[in-house]
Amino acid sequence: MSTVTLLGERLAEVGTEFVYGGETDACEGCPYREQCLNLTEGRRYRVTGVRDSGTLECAVHDTGVTAVEVEPAPVLANVDANAAYAGSKASLVGPCPYTECPSHEFCEPDGADFDEEYQITEVVGDPPHDYCMLDRELQLVQFAAEE
Repeated sequence: MSTVTLLGERLAEVGTEFVYGGETDACEGCPYREQCLNLTEGRRYRVTGVRDSGTLECAVHDTGVTAVEVEPAPVLANVDANAAYAGSKASLVGPCPYTECPSHEFCEPDGADFDEEYQITEVVGDPPHDYCMLDRELQLVQFAAEE
């Protein structure tokens, strides 16, 4: 189900995904707080619609904000290959210091936390790296969108 919220003009395109960061100090005293701060902090969302509502001034977004419809979005992640089954639950295998690795964004994906279990909706396949520098056997999966 869609939620209407306010999002920076630069991000307000159908298909854009973002992780909601929550309130900042600049939000204090804003008259649009209730319309803007209505998502779950740390959750990944996808813009599903842009309302023709005009632009509102914002202390956080330099070009202002506009009304959009968003839905929770699934997260792509690397998990232990032995736990990678559609329909099962898995957690991230742990932090990785190798930020240049092509799989790093999936080992530490935005919108998923370590020490949490997530429902796997799809086993996507092999991760984008040739080998894991931490000698982990990994599979790329899609975690279900959190409701």
